[in-house]
Amino acid sequence: MKLRVLGCSGGIGGNLRTTSFLLDHDVLIDAGTGMNELSLTELSVIDHIFITHSHLDHIACMPLLIDSVGFMRDHPLTIYVTEETLEILRAHVFNWKVWPDFTQIPNARNPYMRFQTIAIGETVDLGGRRITPIPAVHTVPAVGFHLDSGSASLIFSGDTTANDALWDTANRIENLRYLIIETAFSDNEKKVAILSKHLFPSMLAEELLKFRGDAEVFITHLKPGEVELTMRQIEKAVHGRAPKMLLNNQEFEF
Repeated sequence: MKLRVLGCSGGIGGNLRTTSFLLDHDVLIDAGTGMNELSLTELSVIDHIFITHSHLDHIACMPLLIDSVGFMRDHPLTIYVTEETLEILRAHVFNWKVWPDFTQIPNARNPYMRFQTIAIGETVDLGGRRITPIPAVHTVPAVGFHLDSGSASLIFSGDTTANDALWDTANRIENLRYLIIETAFSDNEKKVAILSKHLFPSMLAEELLKFRGDAEVFITHLKPGEVELTMRQIEKAVHGRAPKMLLNNQEFEF
């Protein structure tokens, strides 16, 4: 399995793009503005999108993707979401007011997209690529994902605050090679981070003490304007590990 980082910022501006990862050539993990990295041809062969939660920075380009390539495909694009996120998307995005309901276009028998519900701990197997939703704690119902090739694994935390269930899951994975975890705000913005249920450097340090594995740790979802400050604070706060900043177009093979 190969995971390519299309976008990993907590905002936009210049070359910053929000969360979206391409797994091999046909699977997206989240659908933020990072998808703009892909050509129309690359977009047209995406068959599966796994969504962590309904916030705009993680779904912004999904409606546009379906509108752009639906006519080019001979089968529906499958969107994997929890029941709670599905309710939000149906009510607030694919509602014919914000965007058309492409589960009904061109018709209900042969739509451009379809939803498949997922639940924490239930694995989706795509030809030996095992993708399992894992717990996240956020302001809306949310999950992270465990990606397992069989020989090695990667965890993406999704958007989360303090989350004991994440570490219970991670500590049971024997082949975990990479951990991608958010830290959206600096310690200077601690109050905002707590209110919006995101991590900040001193909380990240406390959380990583719960992790018994030796996976490489990468930091995602850094807010524009505070990237360098937040990474300096992480370096100072986290002991015994050396988290690295996640970068656009970075690739992980596992």
